[in-house]
Amino acid sequence: AKWWRVFCDPVLDDLVTQAMAANNTLEIAALRVLEANAQLGIATGARYPQSQFAAGEATWVSPADNSGFTSSFWQYGIGASASWEIDFWGRFRRGIESADAAFMASIAAYDQAQVLLTAGVVDTYSIIRATEEQLRIAHENARIQRRSYSIAEVLYRNGADSELDVQQARTLLLATEATIPALEASLRQARNALATLLGGAPGSVDKMLAQGQGIPALPANVAVGFPADMLRRRPDLRQAELVAMSQNALVGLAEADLYPSFSLTGSIGLSAGGPGNSDFGDLFSSDALSLSVGPSFVWPFLNYGRIKNNVRVQDARLQQALVNYRETVLQAAREAEDAMADYVGTRRQSDILKQTVESAERSNELATLRYTEGFSDYERVLNAQQALFNQQQRYITVQ
Repeated sequence: AKWWRVFCDPVLDDLVTQAMAANNTLEIAALRVLEANAQLGIATGARYPQSQFAAGEATWVSPADNSGFTSSFWQYGIGASASWEIDFWGRFRRGIESADAAFMASIAAYDQAQVLLTAGVVDTYSIIRATEEQLRIAHENARIQRRSYSIAEVLYRNGADSELDVQQARTLLLATEATIPALEASLRQARNALATLLGGAPGSVDKMLAQGQGIPALPANVAVGFPADMLRRRPDLRQAELVAMSQNALVGLAEADLYPSFSLTGSIGLSAGGPGNSDFGDLFSSDALSLSVGPSFVWPFLNYGRIKNNVRVQDARLQQALVNYRETVLQAAREAEDAMADYVGTRRQSDILKQTVESAERSNELATLRYTEGFSDYERVLNAQQALFNQQQRYITVQ
């Protein structure tokens, strides 16, 4: 669960911890879990008397003169009523099953949000460190090329070299210096992106980033286990599976509407007051009691076209969810295999590029030495310095 700790970078650990606590997207995913949990509670409550309420009233009645009543009066009432639809066909049980699967799917979505968040933080942090390294290399190469330009300019003034060499040295130096503003802008943008992931304003992560340096180093070996187990750990697969399970229960819920529903309804109340007797105390006498209870059923037998089409709608959505689950599995398998192939390939490429950079550094030293001592022209220095800068940039990118 804490895979980023393999980099052994305390700054990165602090960044991920802060992102977990303050990221807005993750908080939205957490609130959706709370929403789904409440929906599950609503579905569970449907198994018990669905309608229950208590009511009371006190009404002043002033009848019309032609109504036959000679005086105004009060009417009082208090009572309670309940209605319970029996889950004869399992409609409410299927609703609970659907809501429970949706609740678990929301948890999987939250886990997926965590995975994406930590991946985003680590990726952005790696971009920042790589850009910092590219900036360092650009400044270092500019320093080297500035020194070569100075040498070429001195030789030209002394008549030992041509103006072409001076202009070539100046062109290479300016081209290298031109990469620095773009790298600085990219670095600022990456820091702003990291600040957003941490739920902060631009510039809020600068102090944390100043505490460490260098691209996070991978361990020598990365254990992934069996591919099937690795896929089962993916929360997006669990979410797709649970969404299909939730929709499957909705099909059963829609089918239950094809059959009659049976209910038990009851009420109890007290009533008093009327023409000639408006005494509130009579409300609690035995004569004021009223009671009703009995079963009932509802069967929408003339709506079969609408109900059957609703079943077809839910079943079509189920088929879509199943196809989406299969597609998610295939995409996950491809992504995992591609990532492992890319990881193995770039590790080998990184080893080769490391040797390439070392060779380019040595070539630059030899070319500069031979040019300074007059044994070769400046074109060799130019090619060596261009190759060094390009290979260093490639190496950082692959890292």
